[in-house]
Amino acid sequence: MERNPSSLPPIQPPTYGNLVTILSIDGGGIRGIIPATILEFLESQLQELDGEEARLADYFDVIAGTSTGGLVTAMLTAPDKNNRPLFAAKDIKPFYLENGPKIFPQKSGGLFSTIVKLFKTVAGPKYDGKYLHEVIRNNLGTTRLSQTLTSIVIPTFDIMQLQPTIFSSYEVSKDPTMNAQLSDICIGTSAAPTYLPTYYFKNEDKEGNVREFNLTDGGVAANNPTLVAIGEVTKQVFRKDQDFFPIKPMDYGRFLVISIGTGAAKIEKKYNAKKAAKWGAIDWVHYDGSTPIVNVFSQASADMVDLHLGVVFQALHSEDNYLRIQDDTLSGTVASVDISTKENLNNLLNVGEELLNKPLSRVNLDTGLTEPVKTGVTNAEALKKFAELLSKERKLREQRSPHSKVANKRPPWVYIRVVALESPHNVNVDQQLTTELFLMSRTPSSNVQVYFSSLKSTPQEMPGNLCLCLVYADLSFSTGKRVTASIYTPCRLQIL
Repeated sequence: MERNPSSLPPIQPPTYGNLVTILSIDGGGIRGIIPATILEFLESQLQELDGEEARLADYFDVIAGTSTGGLVTAMLTAPDKNNRPLFAAKDIKPFYLENGPKIFPQKSGGLFSTIVKLFKTVAGPKYDGKYLHEVIRNNLGTTRLSQTLTSIVIPTFDIMQLQPTIFSSYEVSKDPTMNAQLSDICIGTSAAPTYLPTYYFKNEDKEGNVREFNLTDGGVAANNPTLVAIGEVTKQVFRKDQDFFPIKPMDYGRFLVISIGTGAAKIEKKYNAKKAAKWGAIDWVHYDGSTPIVNVFSQASADMVDLHLGVVFQALHSEDNYLRIQDDTLSGTVASVDISTKENLNNLLNVGEELLNKPLSRVNLDTGLTEPVKTGVTNAEALKKFAELLSKERKLREQRSPHSKVANKRPPWVYIRVVALESPHNVNVDQQLTTELFLMSRTPSSNVQVYFSSLKSTPQEMPGNLCLCLVYADLSFSTGKRVTASIYTPCRLQIL
């Protein structure tokens, strides 16, 4: 993706590190205050480690968000005039508190108000979206997808094409018509059915090619966009993007994922089959102050993603690399996506603060329900641990990358275990040897062929797969012969 120069360098590509770092934020309307609280805490932990200027965009390879989460994603990654994030994480909550009541204006209560709301729900969107569109455009301006400070992924759904439209930083070079303004993307992904109007816009690339978009809320496709983000990274791996070499498509052990939900009202058990069996179209879009059809598809989408990732990460013994923070105990008005009274906003702030102190939970693969982990670790403690991992990963990449201003002054040694062959022309099993190599890129040459048996990292540069190797070798042959040596030797590298 395109990046502008900055006084604080962007995160170096995963090829120079050990992990691929992903942050994901669910949709949920005004309940975006909950992940905003979590993100503020995470960023504060990173600042304790690396200084007050640290921002979330400095640590994640990909930040994904749906609906309200898409707006938060754009706010955290759009550049300001100094090419730093437009919003710090601590600025997100004040944004919701100030603008939420204007985005979702509340009418006075009473029977008449209920009738009016029901009529509006049936006749058209509950809100006109004008203020939301205005505040998004005022904040994000004309910034485009290619200009974000780290890669982002924002799902939407095109009602004309009847398929998801994923706005991904990785796709911009492949399809320039997707390089839309962040404001248009955020308005599209936030256009929740029955709440806000669908959104039409068109985008033209530099060659004059025009693409039209007819978008509704991204939650229709992926209210929890974590899997979409992982999918976008996996596509880059398939395409052999050098930023992700040598990661493999299913190498989930290399992923470090934080997924933050906006809460759910599962504990209420508000709906049941006996009631729903009598519902018609109106009840499905308005029942007891809620919108069942929206609640059902958005929650189903989010939970299926969490269940899938829970299975995959646990099956690969990488569950410690996947952190899902979600509160399934919401009830009453805090479970609403649009009640923006002062009282409810304060209650949502409290939910976020309390969620930090709740025990870390994971999905039970047998029941599909989330349960507290046995260690008793809280979400705050888990986030603190992840902050340490993120900080170490960033520093590791800076040390290894030849493009980093803070790279180590000494040659970038890279630790690799290989299986080498004594001769590329006369090879048999008895001549194979195993050794530990420290590889350093130098003038291309070729004489000795080296085969990788397991890859932990890569040399900084390998033009034509050739490099000069400084070999600290303890060579053990199958014949029993053993040789210890320290020599420079030209090598041609071949990945099996």
